[in-house]
Amino acid sequence: MTTVANGLTELKVLAGQDLGYTGWQEIAQDRVNLFAEATDDHQWIHVDPEKAKDGPFGGTIAHGYLTLALLIPLFNELLEIQGMRMSINYGLDKVRFPRPVKVGGKIRLAAKVAEVEDVPGDGVQMSLDFTVEIDGAAKPACVARAVYRHYA
Repeated sequence: MTTVANGLTELKVLAGQDLGYTGWQEIAQDRVNLFAEATDDHQWIHVDPEKAKDGPFGGTIAHGYLTLALLIPLFNELLEIQGMRMSINYGLDKVRFPRPVKVGGKIRLAAKVAEVEDVPGDGVQMSLDFTVEIDGAAKPACVARAVYRHYA
């Protein structure tokens, strides 16, 4: 279920709130291949299914940075922010990839608003704790703290 926040006051109220989970999304080889083209990262563990069968993961895996990039569309399922003149991705405080995502696997995002604090220019800085889970796996694919700024 998508949480809707309209304006800075409603964003501030979200501090400490768990935003829940997205739906599951399958990671297909075509998407991995497109990411390899976009980033010039054509390592065989990502793009060569035949060779990867005998590799350390038993098949191809998604790039860690692809998993990270999917935070944006996945997060849009959890929080809709309205009433802002501008929102920016301010960066990441910490990112880890504890487990690779095998091609054909499914992932989902869990998110919690860690903190929301005022910043100059009639804005807030929102820090979010993200966990990308893999269907059926004990360890997550990615854990990250993302920082966004929103200006009214």
